[in-house]
Formats: sequence, structure tokens, C-alpha cells
Amino acid sequence: MDFNHLPNQDSPISGTDFTILDFWKWGFSNVLTNSLRGIFAEFLVGAAIGSLNETRIEWDAYDLNYKDKKIEVKSAAFIQAWYKGTLSKISFTIGPKKEYDYQTNTYSPEATRHADLYVFCLLHEKNPQIVNPLDTNQWKFYVVPTVELNTYFPHQKTISLSTLKKKFEPKLFSELKAEIDSII
Repeated sequence: MDFNHLPNQDSPISGTDFTILDFWKWGFSNVLTNSLRGIFAEFLVGAAIGSLNETRIEWDAYDLNYKDKKIEVKSAAFIQAWYKGTLSKISFTIGPKKEYDYQTNTYSPEATRHADLYVFCLLHEKNPQIVNPLDTNQWKFYVVPTVELNTYFPHQKTISLSTLKKKFEPKLFSELKAEIDSII
């Protein structure tokens, strides 16, 4: 989809006194919710590598294209929107999946990991009073080539933070592009 045909913040919602910005504020302001935090993590990775030139496709086999490589972005946080005093245990899904083809309306016959690279994004702040997903300093990023997941964890459906920490160094947002470039 072309960004020129997307609504801007002042686009009116026909038949109402509201704009698309009102809708965005109402429906998409709590970035601590799991689904929105995941989309926001995709946005952060895309912003870091300059890969926001295409709109996001819901349920695609991977999240971003960069230098002819497919990137899958996963997100987790210690503090959730429904935080009740206990930090969340961190794990990320890595299981192979069937690819959906929007042209034919069918799934691929075999499940696989479709991306060339995974970026595991952790909102690592543990203080519920100051957690802020919009602060890139509160995020850590683990960049993992899919070939390594396939080699070391071929049948695993999830990977824990402790396992990631044993094999990979976390990167700051400011280091993310250089790390991805060095791997691809």
C-alpha cells in the first residue's frame, strides 16, 4: 500500500465529528498491551533500519524487508498492561509456521521459519512506575539469524530470555542497525 493513500491525522471520519487521530488515540494508545506492543516493536526495528517504506501486513509470514532479507520481530515485556505485582516470565515464539498466500487464499503445505533473521525485542524496565515503551532506552534487542535457530533449536516453539542471554548479546536501539547490517 502506498503511504500517499493512507489517512493523515486530520482525515475526517465521514458522518461523525471525529478524525482518524481520535480513533488512533482511542484504540491504539496503550502500547503496553501485548498485541500493540508487538506492533510497536516492529515499528521500532523498522525505524532503526530505515524499513518503514511499506505498510504493515497483518498475519504476514515475516514482519519487515531489509536489503532483500526477511525479518521477524518478536516482543516481550516484564511489565504488562494488566500488571498485578508479578513480573512476566520472558519467552518468545519461534515455532515454524505455514505461510499464508494472500493471492491464492491458501497456506503453504509445510511449516517453516520464513524469515532470514529474528529480532527479539525486550521492554526490560521492571519498575511499573516508570515503564515507558516509547523510551527506546528501556528496550534491549537480540538479533539472531534464523539459521542459528534452525541449528540449535530446530523443533522448539519458544525460546526463553535465559537461553537468548547465553548465546547472544543484547543490543541497544542505537546499535540495532549496525548489528543487523553485520549479520546480513
